[in-house]
Amino acid sequence: MAAPRPLSRFWEWGKNIVCVGRNYADHVREMRSAAPSEPLLFLKPSTAYAPEGAPVLLPTYTRDLHHELELGVVLGRAGRAVPEAAAMDYVAGYALCLDMTARDVQDECKKKGLPWTLAKSFTASCPVSAFVPKERIPDPHRLKLWLKVNGELRQEGDTSAMIFSIPYLISYVSKVMALEEGDLILTGTPKGVGPVKENDEIQAGIEGILSMTFKVQRAEY
Repeated sequence: MAAPRPLSRFWEWGKNIVCVGRNYADHVREMRSAAPSEPLLFLKPSTAYAPEGAPVLLPTYTRDLHHELELGVVLGRAGRAVPEAAAMDYVAGYALCLDMTARDVQDECKKKGLPWTLAKSFTASCPVSAFVPKERIPDPHRLKLWLKVNGELRQEGDTSAMIFSIPYLISYVSKVMALEEGDLILTGTPKGVGPVKENDEIQAGIEGILSMTFKVQRAEY
């Protein structure tokens, strides 16, 4: 039997990125959106992964790129229609993630009733930290997340404020699509999302666990 692949480099596996929108009430209010009655899902391609050391790419077709700070859940085993009570058994660990969003493009998509693919799924639109084994985070619903741009605090939130819990999200997603080992679920962003520009430095962290740094660079295509 082949040895398991190291999850410390899970983004190299080309796995799925499932994102949850509007999962913090304060962010719902700041975006003037309706609170969801069930999770709002969208996808990013595997080419959206950007490990620390790689740049955050600013697409040529947006003038309003925003940061959205999120806790990512890394699946350690495959599953389908996972019961909520058993969902945490499928978690291998966590990562801090950024859901980079072309806000002007997203606004136009919303007006026209179009999917958010252009706004959310461009190359390097999902910067990720190093993998954190779940043993280091006994309760993922009691984490403080923060994000700074050029040293200025922009986002600060607590995962206890999630509308839908991590077990609920895993169960819900697995009833829509089969989950695979190494898949990443982004669990939503707290308030404070805002714009970045070329050459900005983004720093983000999970208090007491890890931090990461990314530079914004204009895409050449």
